[in-house]
Amino acid sequence: MAKNLIFIMAGGRGERFWPHSRQKKPKHLLPIVGDKPMLSQTVDRLTPIVPLENIYVMTNREQRASILESCPEIKPSNVICEPVGRDTSAVVGLAMLIAEQQGDDAVFSMLPADSVIHDSQSFSSNLKQAFSIASANDVFVTLGITPHFPATGYGYIKQGEEFLSTGAYRVEKFVEKPNSETAQQYLAEGNFLWNAGIFVWSVKAIRTAFESLAPDIYAFLATMRQELKLGDPLDNVLEKHFHLIRKISIDYSVLEKSSNVVVIKAAFDWDDVGEWTALARHYPSDANGNVIKGISLLENSNRNIVVTDQNHLIALLGVDDLIVVHTPDATLICPKSQAQNIKQLVANMPKNLL
Repeated sequence: MAKNLIFIMAGGRGERFWPHSRQKKPKHLLPIVGDKPMLSQTVDRLTPIVPLENIYVMTNREQRASILESCPEIKPSNVICEPVGRDTSAVVGLAMLIAEQQGDDAVFSMLPADSVIHDSQSFSSNLKQAFSIASANDVFVTLGITPHFPATGYGYIKQGEEFLSTGAYRVEKFVEKPNSETAQQYLAEGNFLWNAGIFVWSVKAIRTAFESLAPDIYAFLATMRQELKLGDPLDNVLEKHFHLIRKISIDYSVLEKSSNVVVIKAAFDWDDVGEWTALARHYPSDANGNVIKGISLLENSNRNIVVTDQNHLIALLGVDDLIVVHTPDATLICPKSQAQNIKQLVANMPKNLL
């Protein structure tokens, strides 16, 4: 029987959630939504699908200690650290090298660490369905989210005809983040889904795709495979070769060039909580539309998002539509309309403050 494995991509920095999210403890290691770190919630959703020993976390060296602290149930050997970020093609290739040690019939999933999903039962059912399809067919399976508003911050998947009565549909194309008018059009057409970045494929299928569609990347993977077979430790192999792999997303290197991609319409709720304004979708607001985490006093103020701790009072008077986030060493104040630009603010910040 084919072995199923899951690789959680947890190397992001979550810059849009500064000042809570920092280099060594970014968004997915924080309880942005809920009482547990986002990564820990993700692991909890996955254990009904595969054994804990088949769950890997793909990250970087800066985050390793924090990941092991946040998720002590994960085996230290299952926390794989990239020496340098090279985008998702390199991460998928590395996961393939690990998964193929279980055999060519192994099937593995790649998914992000920081999605908010409340309906764990439907998520489990859909992901098991994806594993079943990928195991029986030479296809890449992704999970698409039915859009409920014209989002401009997500990529989209155009859904085609049903694939072999499997409950999945052929993917006609992947679409980049659209402008507002195009997003409205996608919503009206009804055959576009949000791309949640959740994929399942067999070792054999993804290896063949790398070999034919991204041969330069495959050449490095083949060299790394050979050195691993000769007994060279993984960290040594990564140090020698990983930084040389072309920096490109798996969407561009493989998926958008492939004709064997299918999508399952997800039955579960999903939110990638990409910025502070997302809190309004998951926490109750007061009578004036303010979302508050921590202690605060608001007078004549509307639709603000306030995040602080129990030892620091934030008081707002006569202001609307602000994001105010306080931590012991930094405070953020900005209009909600500038939430997307917090990433740029962090990019311009001295490294000792990150």
